[in-house]
Amino acid sequence: MNKFGWQVRVYHEDVDTMGIVYYGNYLKFYERARTEFLRSLGFEQDDLMHDLNIMFVVKKVEMNYFLPARYNDRLWVTADVSSFRQSSFHFDQKVYREDAEGELLNQATIVVVCVDTKTVRPCPVPGIILKKLRDPG
Repeated sequence: MNKFGWQVRVYHEDVDTMGIVYYGNYLKFYERARTEFLRSLGFEQDDLMHDLNIMFVVKKVEMNYFLPARYNDRLWVTADVSSFRQSSFHFDQKVYREDAEGELLNQATIVVVCVDTKTVRPCPVPGIILKKLRDPG
C-alpha cells in the first residue's frame, strides 16, 4: 500500500503547562497527515465534497503512547493505508521525533469511512480514489 510522511513542528498551542504535547493533539497531527496524503494523490477534500458528494469521517481510533513529544520538536507523521474495503480505509499511522529513523512516540490505527454528503451514510469509495491507492504512480 501507500506510505506517506508529513513533517509537523510542535508549537506552544500543542503543549500543556509542562511543555508536553497534549494527548488529544496527536489526532490533529494524524488528520493533517491523512489530508496531505490525499492531496499528494491529487484529491482535495473540499473538491471531493463538491464534485463527488463524498467526505471521509473517522469511525474508530486505537492509539498507543510511548514517549512524549515536547515543545519545538520536529515530528514525522506517517499515513499508511494498510487495507481498504468498499466504503472504508484502515490507516496505520505513527509519530516519530525528527524523521522515520527517530524515536517512535505514538502509534494509531484509524478507520476512515467514505460517506455521502447528503445522507451522511456510508457509500462506496470512488473508483478513481481506489485506483490511485493501488497505483499512485
